[in-house]
Amino acid sequence: MSKKDKHADVASEQVDEQKVNQDEQTKEEQLQEELKLEKDKFLRLFAEFENYKRRTSKERIELFKTASQDVMVALLPVLDDFDRAYLEISKTEEKDLLKGVELISNKLKNTLKGKGLVEVELAQGDVFNADNHEAITQIPAPSDDLKGKIIDVVEKGYKLGDKTIRFPKVVIGQ
Repeated sequence: MSKKDKHADVASEQVDEQKVNQDEQTKEEQLQEELKLEKDKFLRLFAEFENYKRRTSKERIELFKTASQDVMVALLPVLDDFDRAYLEISKTEEKDLLKGVELISNKLKNTLKGKGLVEVELAQGDVFNADNHEAITQIPAPSDDLKGKIIDVVEKGYKLGDKTIRFPKVVIGQ
């Protein structure tokens, strides 16, 4: 083998070695890039899962709060009937009957209150708000200061938690 051939072989080996080194570097860079992409995918998936858990937990809490809404809405006419019965019986001399109706009414109201039912507080002279009240009719206001205000509450309103399940029905002054 001549010197030329030896130098050619050495140069060829060096070129091959550089190629191998470059190939290894590009493979390493490719692997680094793939690893970076997989980490990004993992972080996004993890964040999405955390959002899902938070959202379902919030929905579950809302469901528990309003799960009894149908039963509550069905019992509201019974509460109204108790109020009407109490008014009529209070006009008579039957005080024992009045006490009995009052006890049953209070027991029902306290039980429903324990389950989250709250009566919407409303009084004559309060300002009418279409978002919170349902106007049944308008009548001429007895005085100027009652114009646009509530004159009479025909039917009580109720909330279950923060959600209004029945708006109070009112008469407003014109």
